[in-house]
Amino acid sequence: MEVRVINELIGQVAKTVTNAHDLELIFDLENGQTARFYHEQDCCESVSIEEIHGDLNDLVGQEITQAEFVYERVNVENSWAYDTATWTFYKFATNRGSVTVRWYGTSNGYYSESVDFEIN
Repeated sequence: MEVRVINELIGQVAKTVTNAHDLELIFDLENGQTARFYHEQDCCESVSIEEIHGDLNDLVGQEITQAEFVYERVNVENSWAYDTATWTFYKFATNRGSVTVRWYGTSNGYYSESVDFEIN
């Protein structure tokens, strides 16, 4: 496992942070940009938010001091539908508090199980 920092979010201030149906996490930033975490669906995979630890409101109105993720791909045993799975943990923090968002992706091993990120 390797920790990767999301430098585009460090020092930014979110006006809102929204969990859109466990399929997207959206940061509307004070600088007018939007940061979006999601999965670009291809065919035979599933990627969604499984769990959120902490309060997303702790990330609003404060400078983001931590934005990073770590992931691990594992083989799935005794599964009727999928062969591989990927756990991705996103960790965000401000002076008010921290939030960990756990994503879970599964596929037959051919399709991506990763979380996509864009900022614009």
